Amino acid sequence: METVRELKFESPGFIQRLKGMLGVDFYRLFHTPLFYIFLVISAIIPAMVSGMTMMPDPSGNTMEPLYSNVWQIIAASEPLYVIKSIADYANMNMVFIFGGIMVSIFIGHDYKSGYVKQLFTTHAKKQDYMMSKSLVCAFAMACMCVSYFIGGTVAGLLVGYETDVNVGSLLIAILGKIIMSLGWASLYTFLNVIFRRYFGISIASSFFFGTGILIIGAAAVVENLALPTSFLNIFLYGASVNACLVSNIGSLLICIAVSVVWALIYNLLGTRILYKSDVY
Repeated sequence: METVRELKFESPGFIQRLKGMLGVDFYRLFHTPLFYIFLVISAIIPAMVSGMTMMPDPSGNTMEPLYSNVWQIIAASEPLYVIKSIADYANMNMVFIFGGIMVSIFIGHDYKSGYVKQLFTTHAKKQDYMMSKSLVCAFAMACMCVSYFIGGTVAGLLVGYETDVNVGSLLIAILGKIIMSLGWASLYTFLNVIFRRYFGISIASSFFFGTGILIIGAAAVVENLALPTSFLNIFLYGASVNACLVSNIGSLLICIAVSVVWALIYNLLGTRILYKSDVY
């Protein structure tokens, strides 16, 4: 009598599934020109802004450089909730604008190529997809922050700007913005899940949120009502404004907390949308 042995196949655990998904996404990221193009963009834009942009002096009679200090291209001099001039706005926060466009293109390709259909008809779970995309895109945006720092610093030094700075605060500001990449990447992944069938709208929505128009408008309204504006940065602009040249450990903790909360909220919402609707 022949003995038949039954093979029991256990579905892979969460860690195994996520590692597999991350491996695929990182492979795709490193093997597409898109990632490297945006790294170059991240270095060129601050260099151009720092070295070429001029604005009228207070009297309005002559033009003067946009910055006076190398590190102002990296972070604002103080926490800002209402933008007073382009110099206050044009810093590493710009990464969250063109970084959002990169995320839209990266995720949009999943749907245009049919990769998502193949993925979800096999074994992938929706939450694994959301988490993997958020983490990989956060890594890409963190790399863009580093590229931005290099380009902006080199340009500022070549132009001859001053270099005085509190080194500790500068490092905290850079680290805070890099940490916020996770929150921003989660937001952009969520937006691209919502507008997965409308590539142009997904890019436009990422650009809109990345520019901070929402917080600028809301802050203006609140300011007119004589209410404090500092609380607006928590969920409207991701605490990125706290990462400035007077940052301290408290500022860094706020960036960490907000980035994690954003990631949790947008991953949960995005997963729910994927489960409740047709993803193809």
